Amino acid sequence: MSVRTRRGAATLARLLWLAFIVQALASIWVPLPYNYWLGWLPAVAAIALRVGLNRAETGRLAAEGREAVEVEPPVTGTWTALNSPADKVPSHGTHQLGQTYAIDIVAESGQRPRPGFAWLWPVARANRDFPAFGEPLLAVAAGTVVHAEDGQRDHLSRTSLPALLYFIVVEGLFRSLGGARRIVGNHLVLDLGDGTYAVYAHLRRGSLAVHAGDRVTAGQELARCGNSGNSTEPHLHFQLMDGPDARTARGVPWTWRGVGVPKNGEAFTVGPELTSAHANCQEAHP
Repeated sequence: MSVRTRRGAATLARLLWLAFIVQALASIWVPLPYNYWLGWLPAVAAIALRVGLNRAETGRLAAEGREAVEVEPPVTGTWTALNSPADKVPSHGTHQLGQTYAIDIVAESGQRPRPGFAWLWPVARANRDFPAFGEPLLAVAAGTVVHAEDGQRDHLSRTSLPALLYFIVVEGLFRSLGGARRIVGNHLVLDLGDGTYAVYAHLRRGSLAVHAGDRVTAGQELARCGNSGNSTEPHLHFQLMDGPDARTARGVPWTWRGVGVPKNGEAFTVGPELTSAHANCQEAHP
């Protein structure tokens, strides 16, 4: 499937969802000139289109069998993996936005334990309650920054049942209509060379340490972990792609040097001496 076809299909799906929402809101004030059940057709068509795109991409991946790209871990300290490609592909249930092999990771700290899920209360928590918030994010390899933005706000957590329902039913839908930028939130794209690009999503507002066009070395701080975009709590969403634009790029499998690909719920620890040692090696042998 060509880039133009994928982009067109994604745009059509958003338009179908928009049509569904518009007619649903209009029906509150005026009677619709057609049967109630017909109003669901745009939503059904949008879902069917997404499913078809996912199946086509899954078939392509099975035929290609691309090898994983080894890079450095993007963090130091102890973290836990969520939504990992070690457990299923696509890891987030979709190939959209280059997420085929994406992973989410959350920080763990003995001094400041990560809050667990709450059924009812507290409905939301402040970002500072989570160890990941404000943690430095590092370049996984030497490369060039091709895109960087950090102007979107960091919202409260969505780690209770009421907040999670709001996140799925309301917030997630409207962010999807807003396009890729509203989903990934503040983010950075790093060109690693050889047609491989690294994406860091949900960055903290105002935390960028680099700008588009900057050259970086492995282990260099790029930004800080935040809770912007389609995010339930402060965490890093990381992925590799074969192009700089997530709307048209495809996911690339990866492995972190010394860590591998951690499974869902698996904790891993990266010492600062590992990333700094590799960065020094790169400088000595460019």
